Parts: sequence; structure tokens; C-alpha cells
Amino acid sequence: MLAASALGAVRRAVGDRLTRSWRKMGTMQVSPRADQSVWIRTLLGWHVVFYTLLAVVALAAATSDLSSQRKTAYLILVAVLALAYRFIAMPAMTSRNVLRSNLYRLLMIGCIAAAVAIYPQSVFILFIVSPQIWLLSQRTLDAIVLSLLLLVAVGTAQLWAAGWTTDAFWNILPWMLISLAVSSLMGTWIDRVISQSEQRAELIEQLEAARDELAEAHHTAGVMAERERMAREIHDTLAQGMTSIVMLAQTAAVELQRGGTASAATRLAAIEDTARENLAEARALVAAFTPVALAEAPLADVLRRQAERFAAETGVDVQVALDMPDEEVAALPQGQQVVLLRAAQEALANVRKHAGATSVLITLTMAPDGVRIEISDDGSGFVTAAPVTGYGLAAMRGRVEESGGTVQVDSAPGRGTRVQVLIPSTQEKP
Repeated sequence: MLAASALGAVRRAVGDRLTRSWRKMGTMQVSPRADQSVWIRTLLGWHVVFYTLLAVVALAAATSDLSSQRKTAYLILVAVLALAYRFIAMPAMTSRNVLRSNLYRLLMIGCIAAAVAIYPQSVFILFIVSPQIWLLSQRTLDAIVLSLLLLVAVGTAQLWAAGWTTDAFWNILPWMLISLAVSSLMGTWIDRVISQSEQRAELIEQLEAARDELAEAHHTAGVMAERERMAREIHDTLAQGMTSIVMLAQTAAVELQRGGTASAATRLAAIEDTARENLAEARALVAAFTPVALAEAPLADVLRRQAERFAAETGVDVQVALDMPDEEVAALPQGQQVVLLRAAQEALANVRKHAGATSVLITLTMAPDGVRIEISDDGSGFVTAAPVTGYGLAAMRGRVEESGGTVQVDSAPGRGTRVQVLIPSTQEKP
């Protein structure tokens, strides 16, 4: 029951952590303004200026000396232009609809020409309607043709208002040419701004897509790394402890059948101790992934206790030799101590399952290139070139390589096994 509750606690912890990660990724949102072009975000300014100029020319015409009929016709033209801009031009600016754009521009040219014919002073409204032609154009040629059509229509309206005189023609012509040049330059600038804005918007969209893909890849890699780490932790602690419980329970059952109640009671007590240690390890995994044994004692003492317990459970003679002072062992970084302890635990687990050894020697040495732990046994050995079917050695290699170390396994059938783990030493300074 204790072992089952330990596994349940670990599973819940892993599930909660992964769920939080997924939810965090799911709540990531891109700013709704990120993919909008610059010119679209500034359209409000164009709208304000346009309606302001319409209001100015309408007020000027209403207070002028025009006849009431001309005033009424002029105000109707201004109202038609205002409504056309609101319901045709504004949607076309955001949707880039060609039909709407052409309909509005032709209607606008007609209204402006008629308005200038009625009230020539309203010609200055060209400063705002000329950029509109470029804003609504998707091709430069279309914008140039419509700009020329607008100026010809307005110039014709001015000539009509002036009585079709030659002097009026020569007075109007320079201003029309200047207006054409200025509107073309401004329109070209607007066209380039729009083009660059759309390119940047497309680039931003691509960058955001790439960022999302990269975030998803990092998320997947993080989930896989978390699963692999949890698998190693469970294998090195809970799985090995449960293996001990199974073997102790089987031994106790055999001793009970033989009538050895005292020795069976000893085995049952060992089962309880191992289960309690497993539960403590499970809680440690949930809390901080630090072995409980290292939190309570130095690495040297933990290795000795592991050897004593292994010997008591299996009858194998296990010796621990430290070729470095206990103080230097205790000064090793916590992460390195964990790696060394897990390597020793995995090697002992393999001895229990496969070796059939009678003696094991664990040696911890401070080498010139780092800290080395060596676990050697006199068991049956194996062919190192054969495919590895278990998870233990692969997990050991993964853990050691993450610390920048190496694992070397020397073995042969009938000649025992020697596992050497070397990790670079970076002792903690007091």
C-alpha cells in the first residue's frame, strides 16, 4: 500500500506539472494589432481630416453669396460625398475591394468637379481627395490615370465657372500641373508606405508563426525531458525499492514455509523500512527531486548505508572504499553527489538482478580530471557489445552525460563487471 501510494503521488505530481505547462502554452495570445498594417491603423486621421475639410467647405459655401439654389445643390453634393466616403470608401480601405474602390473614386471625381463648378473656392479639397485615390489603388497605373482624370475634371469645372476664357485657361493650367506633380509624388510615397507596411505585416505574421512553432517545439522538448527525468528518478528510486520489496517478500514467504518465523519477521521489518524509504523518496521527487538520503547525511555515509542494506538483503559482501577524505566528498556539489549516488544504486540493482555475484567493491576517488566512482563485482558478467535491453544503463548514461561526465562499462562472461563513472569536479567553496 505504501509503495502504491508513492507511485500515485509521483504520477499526480507529473500530471499536474505537465497540465500547468499545457495551460500556460494555451493562454499565450498574439496581440490583435500585431498583424495590422501601419497605414490601416492611421486611417482614423484620414477620416477626421476629410470630414473636417468637408465641413469647412460646406460652411464656407453656406455663408457665401451663392444663390439659394446653388447652395442647396452644393450642400447635396457634399452630403453625397460624405455618405459615399462612409459607406463605400471606408470599407474599401480596409477590405481592399476593387469594385467599391472604383465606384467611390468615380463618384468622388464627379462630385468634386460639380462642387468646384458651383463654388470654385472649394478646389483646396483636392489636398485630401488626391491621396484617397492612391489609398484605394492596388496598381500604380490605376492611381495615375484616376489622378489625371480628377485634375482634368476639376480644371474643366474651373474653366466652366470662369466662362471658358483663354486667360482663365492659362491661369488654371500651371496650378493643375503643380497639383498633378504634387499628388503623384504624395501618391507614390503613400503607395510605398502601404507596400512596406503590408510586407512588414506579412513578415510579422511569418515571425509569429515561426515563434509559435518554436514555442511548440520547446514545449514538446520540455515535456519529453521532464518525462525522461521523471522516468530516471522513478527507476533509480521507486522501481529499485520495489524490486527489493518483492525479493524480500519472496524470501520471507519461503522462510515462513520452512517455519523460520524469526527470520521471516526480520524480512518483513526490512520490507516495511524499504517501503517507507520509497514513500519518502516519492515525496522528495514531488518536492525537489533531491534524494532523501543525501538530505539527511553526507554521500560517504549514504554509500555505506546502501552497501550495508544491500548486503543484508542479498547476502552479497559489499565494501565501500573512499580514496578521498569525507570532507572533500561532502564539498562536492549537490547535483554531482546525486549523480554518483544514482550510479551506485543502479550498479547495485544490476548486480541484484543479473550478476549472481558474491562480492562488490564501491570505490570513490578524486581523480585529476574529476570525481570517479567505480562499482566492480565478481559476478557472471556479460558481453558489452550485445544490444542493451534494459533501461538502467541508458538512464545512468543520460544522467551522467547531462553533468558533463562519462560512463565506462567493462565486462566479459565469467569475469564480472566494472562500472566507472567520471564527472568533472567542481567542489563547493565554503
